[in-house]
Amino acid sequence: MKKQLLILMLALLAQGAFAQNNRSNDEFGTVFANDKMSNGGYGALSIAYTEIDNKDAFVVGARGGWIINHSFSLGLAGYGFINDVHYNDPFYDSFDYNLAGGYGGLFVEPIIAPMSPVHVSFPILLGFGAVSYIHEYDHWDYSWEREGLHDVFWVIEPAVELEFNMTRFFRLAATASYRLTSDVDMDLTDPDLMKGMNVGLVFKFGKF
Repeated sequence: MKKQLLILMLALLAQGAFAQNNRSNDEFGTVFANDKMSNGGYGALSIAYTEIDNKDAFVVGARGGWIINHSFSLGLAGYGFINDVHYNDPFYDSFDYNLAGGYGGLFVEPIIAPMSPVHVSFPILLGFGAVSYIHEYDHWDYSWEREGLHDVFWVIEPAVELEFNMTRFFRLAATASYRLTSDVDMDLTDPDLMKGMNVGLVFKFGKF
């Protein structure tokens, strides 16, 4: 009798553990298993290498997003850039310039298998930006004194990010994106100077 009771208790415990495991899988492995929507959010810092007007450049940025059901993010992002090559101004031959500016806007981000330790996401940025010549030795606002030294553009930047869940509140991602922009109308440069690839790292902090 005791043996039968022991077997019955073990069977009940095993059934409870199996049911709990199924609930956990529903909660973390699927998107629509729970009746209640899960909400989270994150902030991120990024650094990337790119080329601007076929010259080496660096892009630093920040973004913040609302995460819905672990699998979709919506938010705002902004980036600043500068390249390291100087341009000779035909109007002032003794002055040298580099290019600097920024862009930003709204982003959407589908996230595939977010509970897996390694997974992918596909953020897409839509927005506007500006670029300008910057005088190396003068004030930062010098370039705004003449036409043809600055312009604005629209930008669409799709990306793919390989994310690593380092902790429950920190993710590290390797990112690659392509910057599609309108033509830029500036002296000394090609109209498509802002188009190009970005490769870099993203550091994400939040409730995922």
